[in-house]
Amino acid sequence: MSLGRCLLQSTRWLQTIQLSTVTNVNRSILVSTALPIQFRNYAARKGTRERKKKKAKVKVEIQKVGFIPHNLRNRDKMLAERASKKVDDSWKQNPIDDVYPLKYYKWIVYPFAEAVKAHRETHHPEMYNKPDAELYVTIELNMQGEKKTRFVENFKRIAAVPHQFNHGDERSVIAFAKNIESQEKASKEGAQLSGGVDLIKQIQNGQVLLTDFQYIVAHPDIMPELVVLRGLMKKNFPNPKAGTLNTDIGKVVQRLLHGISYQAIKDEFEKDFGKIDAVLGTLNMDERYLEENFASLINDVYNQKPKRQGGFIMRCLLWSPPSQEKLKIGHEQYLEDKNELKEKELEDVEGERVAL
Repeated sequence: MSLGRCLLQSTRWLQTIQLSTVTNVNRSILVSTALPIQFRNYAARKGTRERKKKKAKVKVEIQKVGFIPHNLRNRDKMLAERASKKVDDSWKQNPIDDVYPLKYYKWIVYPFAEAVKAHRETHHPEMYNKPDAELYVTIELNMQGEKKTRFVENFKRIAAVPHQFNHGDERSVIAFAKNIESQEKASKEGAQLSGGVDLIKQIQNGQVLLTDFQYIVAHPDIMPELVVLRGLMKKNFPNPKAGTLNTDIGKVVQRLLHGISYQAIKDEFEKDFGKIDAVLGTLNMDERYLEENFASLINDVYNQKPKRQGGFIMRCLLWSPPSQEKLKIGHEQYLEDKNELKEKELEDVEGERVAL
């Protein structure tokens, strides 16, 4: 066999081998591609499609802010940066001269009569020319409650005063009592209307309107019949805590008509600080009358003290417009005996325990 023929046969043999490998590869590819691919369509969880639709539809609403006055912009930041309204000058030294800066010295504590005299001098005809100007008192309070996280809420009251003056308010009182003596006494003290069961029936029939009266007082003997009007009276329903339920109706009517109306307002930022501005009378009244009115007011305010240790009334300042001068006076001497007040507090606590 010649060499050329052998080479020809070997090349043919190699070609056949290559063709067989190529066909096998193609077959394997075709087989692999021919195999079916399994996939499943699972159902979505219940409510998923609805939630997606809702999310797609939700639109962000831009809240439009109206015009804010310049003095109210960044109000919270301004309140946080302002100076504290609570004044504690106990660490300062006493002034040694008539003229001194309050920044470095204590406020001078004036006797009540001397403070009134000083205001009369500024309201002399040669100065403000208002000898009958109203005399105001500012009472600063520690509104801290029984717990550190709680504070005394705003309260409004009328304090009885021994000496009446023209307070400028128009007040109306209706009184309820069974006995005729209490009804007559209430009318004598200035109640616009007083009566018993017949008056209750007139109110039920619509002949008398409770909205025409600012205050409602009652004697304890008529309370069972007065319960039918509780829904109409609401917060004005007579109760001993507000002082509108008492056996001495005449005294209650006199207090409501001629007493000092005051309101304790808690500071919106310093919640443990409160203030009261009230009128004691006019400068042309006797100094003793003004002082006695002040003592009555101070004791009425002190009775609202929460059951905790520490002071409630922090400072008292006398002032009379249009003058801006404020004179500090000592209030501790006008308070009732503290021992008696403590005994009253203990009695109240014991009464609450017994009730529980």
